[in-house]
Amino acid sequence: MTRLFSALALVSTLMTGPATAETDPSYSILGFEDLDGWAEDNHQSALETFRNTCQDFDDPDWTSLCALAHDAKDARQFFELFFRPILISDGADEALFTGYFEPELDGSPVKTSKYKYPVYAMPSEARRIRPWLTRREILTSGVMAGRGLEIAWVDDPVELFFLQIQGSGRIRYPDGGFIRVGYSGANGHPYRSIGKELVRRGVYQPYQVSAEVIKNWVRRNPLLGEQLLFHNNSYVFFREVSEVPADKGPLGAMNRSITTLRSIAVDPRFTPLGAPVWIEKNGKNPMNRLMIAQDTGSAIKGAQRADIFFGTGDQAGRTAGRIKDGGRMVVLMPIQRAYALLPEAVQ
Repeated sequence: MTRLFSALALVSTLMTGPATAETDPSYSILGFEDLDGWAEDNHQSALETFRNTCQDFDDPDWTSLCALAHDAKDARQFFELFFRPILISDGADEALFTGYFEPELDGSPVKTSKYKYPVYAMPSEARRIRPWLTRREILTSGVMAGRGLEIAWVDDPVELFFLQIQGSGRIRYPDGGFIRVGYSGANGHPYRSIGKELVRRGVYQPYQVSAEVIKNWVRRNPLLGEQLLFHNNSYVFFREVSEVPADKGPLGAMNRSITTLRSIAVDPRFTPLGAPVWIEKNGKNPMNRLMIAQDTGSAIKGAQRADIFFGTGDQAGRTAGRIKDGGRMVVLMPIQRAYALLPEAVQ
């Protein structure tokens, strides 16, 4: 969006901070008959999502396929003719699928007695001075006052804090209108985990901590809760991205709208942004479908790691937060590119 964290990764980061990984990948080529459920998927839906971002490719192998995609009459045939499934492994554990969503907050374009917590644009000095002021200093020193940096005002400081962790979201106005905001920058201080701090204080055990648990505790303890939020010195600023129509998803890493249950966030070291990706997600609600890699995330690390976009709002957030499943992901690569990835001995 570009996102900071997925729903699950958000909770993990509340406890530990983002993870990193470094490794050399291996590649093996599969047939479409090896993809479980391939024939039953809605390939047309995936093709429409692919068309949304393929125009931004600058690699000849991909740009030629994008032109063909816009003329394709049979979506399944298009993918089977011009791509080959590649299983990419980085030597890590099995695949991990999580979910993410676009938060939606209640707000107003002006300050009122209800909507009194500002969503700030980034001041110029915060870009020049690294690190700049802490979260506490930004919100209590008056340094932001009278400068017209308020993009909107929201009714809940806890949801605003989590919007900063998520990195982007939508703000719904009382008249039914809304604006979207996206990550603009931060104050340069490292993230400090408030979940970990609650554990350190003995309030919760590590297994008990979740985003909802933290939100509820802060609301039940407003004074202590305010101090808990100040424990995290990092502060995120936003920009308005309301050029995206209401019926479209938020902007992904390719600066195009992402699509509910067709877009995923990936690690671009292994999976090219814009590439079709076949996922076979296990778990309580299995999901076998063709997705498009249109986003990234700071906690999405590894060749077999993907974050599924579940949409906007609370219900999407609840669904996304329950996803933590294994399985397999297979990247569809242009034929010539696919074979070029294989060791010479097997080509």
